[in-house]
This record gives sequence, C-alpha cells and structure tokens, in this order.
Amino acid sequence: MSEVGRLLAGRYRLRRRLGSGGMGVVWKAIDLRLQRPVAVKQLREQPELDAGDSEEARQRAMREGRIAAKLYHPNAIAVHDVVEDGGQPLLIMEYLPSRSLADILGQDGRLTPREAASIGAQVAAALAEAHAAGIVHRDVKPGNILIADDGTVKIGDFGISHAAGDISVTRSGVVPGTPAYFAPEVARGRTPTAASDVFSLGATLYAAVEGAPPFGEDDDNSLTVLHRVAEGVFDEPRHAGPLKPLLLTMLAVDPAERIGAAQVKAAAQAVVTGGRPAIELPRQAQVGAVSADEPATDPLATSSAQTMPVRTEDMAAAPRRKWQPSRRALLYAAGALVVVAGVVVFVVSRPEQPATVAQPRPTTPTSATSRPLTEQDALQVVSNYYAALPEQPDRAWARLSPRMQAQGRERFDSYWSNVTEVTVVSPPRTTGENTVHVGVEIALSDGTTMTEYHQFGIVKVDGTPRIDTDSLLDSKRVEPSRSGTDPASDTLEASSQAPPPPGDGGADDKPGRGNGNGHGRNPNG
Repeated sequence: MSEVGRLLAGRYRLRRRLGSGGMGVVWKAIDLRLQRPVAVKQLREQPELDAGDSEEARQRAMREGRIAAKLYHPNAIAVHDVVEDGGQPLLIMEYLPSRSLADILGQDGRLTPREAASIGAQVAAALAEAHAAGIVHRDVKPGNILIADDGTVKIGDFGISHAAGDISVTRSGVVPGTPAYFAPEVARGRTPTAASDVFSLGATLYAAVEGAPPFGEDDDNSLTVLHRVAEGVFDEPRHAGPLKPLLLTMLAVDPAERIGAAQVKAAAQAVVTGGRPAIELPRQAQVGAVSADEPATDPLATSSAQTMPVRTEDMAAAPRRKWQPSRRALLYAAGALVVVAGVVVFVVSRPEQPATVAQPRPTTPTSATSRPLTEQDALQVVSNYYAALPEQPDRAWARLSPRMQAQGRERFDSYWSNVTEVTVVSPPRTTGENTVHVGVEIALSDGTTMTEYHQFGIVKVDGTPRIDTDSLLDSKRVEPSRSGTDPASDTLEASSQAPPPPGDGGADDKPGRGNGNGHGRNPNG
C-alpha cells in the first residue's frame, strides 16, 4: 500500500500518508460511500510467520478491531469498521485534524503542569471507559495521543497493532511497543493490564512536564532503557508542581499500588481547575514508603490507602533526588534481552508454561500479610480469561485456580476446540465480594451460538488472582438457521444452587451438562 489514489476494499480512496510505525501504516482516505474523510490503518505483513501463524494473526487483528469498535468515547478515536483488502486487515477510524503530543513536545517543548493535567484528564476518561469494557490499550505514549486545534484530546490505536503481535508474544517472546513508556511489569515480560495503561499514561505526562520520559529516551540504547524500566528506578519530577503527587502514584512499580484511570481523571481535572482533590494514594506510592519486597515495620502499614490532598503549595519544584520504588532483581537465569528494530525480544530461560501439572496445589487463600484481592484484580482476571479464548487456551487455563483445573484439561480443551469465536456482550462487573458477573456470546464450529451469563468467584493463588468457581446463571442456544424454518433456541433458567463443594468448578449443573469447570463441558449437551 504505497500509492496515493489507490482504492482499498472497494470503498476507501487513499489521499495522504499520515504516518507509519513498526506495526502498520496510517493514511488519510475518503470513504466513497459516505463521502467523509477517514483514517485507514493497515497492519504490516509479517514474513517471519508461517501460513498458519499469519492466518491466526489476521483473525486476531479482525477480532481485536471489532472489540475496539465497541468503545464509544469523545476522547477516543472512533473505530468505524474493520475490513479486509487483499487478505490483509484494515482498520477504518475517525479522522481527526490534529497534532500528536509527540510532535508538540518535539516542536514546542515541555508543557506546564496544568496543560499536561488537561491532556491527562481527557486521556484517562477514555481509558476508564475502555477498562470498564475490558479493553486494555497496551501502547499509551505521546505518539498515540492526538490534540485538535480546539484543545480536544483523543487517544487512538486501541490494541489493533498489538493484535498482530500477539502470535509473536506467545511463540517467540516479542513484546511490541515503546520501551520508554512500558510499565515495569511489561518490561519483565508480563501481560499488559489496565494498571499498565495507567503507568504508561503517567510516563507520558511525566515526559510532557519534564521533557523526557522517566526512564530516558530509547533512541540510542533500548536495552539500557528496558533494564531501567524493569528495575523501576527514576528521578522524581522537578517541574510537575501540583501534578507531582498524582504522577508518583501512577508510576508506582507495583501495579496494585496504582490508582485507576477514573481516579486519575478526577485528580488531573482538579489540577486543571486549581482545586484540592483528595486522591486515594496507596501508602507505597508515597515518598519514603516501604518497598513492596520488604516487611513493613509500621503496624499500620497493612492499611491499603490513605488520602493525600493535592495542594497548590506543592507547586515549587522538588529537589532532585533519586526516586526509587521497589527494586526487584531481574531473574533471567540463562536468558537474554535482544532489541530488534525497536521491538523488544525476551529470551527467557523459564518461559510461561501451560498450567498442566499432574498434582495442582490446593487453592491458597490470601494471607494476612499479602495484599488483599481488589475489585480491579477480579475484573482483570476475567477479562484476560476471555481475551485469550478461543485462540490461546493455554493462557486461559492459566487463569483458573487448581480447584477449577482439577476438573481436567482434556475436558477444557475438548470444549474450546469446538468454539470459533467469543464475544463479550456484558462486560465484567463485580456483584459482590470477589464475585464477577459477565455475559459472553460463544460461536461453535457447527454454527450454533450460545449466549451465556456467568458468575465467577475469584481467589488469590500464590498472590495471583485466579477464577475459582463458575456458576452459569443463564444460557440461550441458537441453532443455525435451516431453509424455511426459524432459528431454534432454548433458554436455561438461572441456577439457584448453593455454592459448589470444594473440588467442583462451579454451579452450572444443568440437565445435559457436566459440572462447571470454566466452560469445560460438552458444547452439545
């Protein structure tokens, strides 16, 4: 795709190249059907993938595009459609005459704290909406933040470029993105989450007021930057003024110690108006806090948060000193980090293994000294579970507790091998302590569609959130339509059973169905 005037998908006429990156090219185009300007993004071809992996990447790109299209927010670039041209996916997006924050910082210099806070409030509003819908951006950085002439701020590129990279992430360890804006856990090879987005936004706002991201630029040596990010060591901001307390909590090394995007929006907006917001800052996000890896000597240190007002008196720049949150060792026993064309490749001696041990450990409740399970933890594990299905059953299986896994991997795989697509129709939401409700539409290989509503019980196993129970509340089955007949459907009423006994995966014991084990039942039952 290199010629101006080319017609794509029989509808979109290319007018001007807007930009390009490692994962794709963006064009301004004209939608000939609706006679409006649009932005068209085409993912680059990946010759390093074989035919099977390329097809899987294409399907995931289409699926991620459809997911992103469900996000409607005034501060997010709208996704109008996802189509194909020559077998390659195209993302059709809103066209916004604008400059990127990266261009503004490069051409005009750093921003004032209030200017940065205004941008942060608008981006955080979009991220909060996305996170509530189970969407993680995964590449928040100045280049993906667009600012119109009237001051409207919009964030774009919601995950579609990373969808193509997912195959490489799981098969060879490639992590797409810009290392300077990675969250520490992402630099260590973990899956990006909503908390990772908050960190990346914090790093972006830090760069806006300081002139460079917290861990430095990565133009010359991405490997060095990546090491610094993984360690989580950076200098306190000196020009952030009233924005400083908010930045420090957004940049907490432990994802659990960061505030959510909705809180970021409120706190940033208060900085814009010159007010005194009270933001819930986790204790470890404050200067002088105890490291997450060290025992707390203060008997009150187990308290989850305390209120810290943002005051106009804090506007004086802080003296330069090393801000060093938790410093954790980088355990790459026989591994190495390789940077290729701006993409970080992790070669780790202990890659993530499917949870298929013969004798799973019993579910371990949260101890008195460990961080309690949060609402965000519960929502995120459910979102991650369905995001992995049906293409990556190993990753979904790893989200289940030993009690769920005890129902059998063979049964789990048997069910999901008959599923072609999963769509979240009711985003995860908490309905009680450590309980999450979610609705999904499951397309089976025979053309049948199941719409199911589940209630998951969430626990912590060795400090990590896991799905421990699965109760099927309601299910509607729609058979493929036949000539001259209407699609047949049947609805299963909500279960009123008591919680399952230990060892059972959930309460979806319906007629013709087995015990619940994370959808590991007979799909034809």
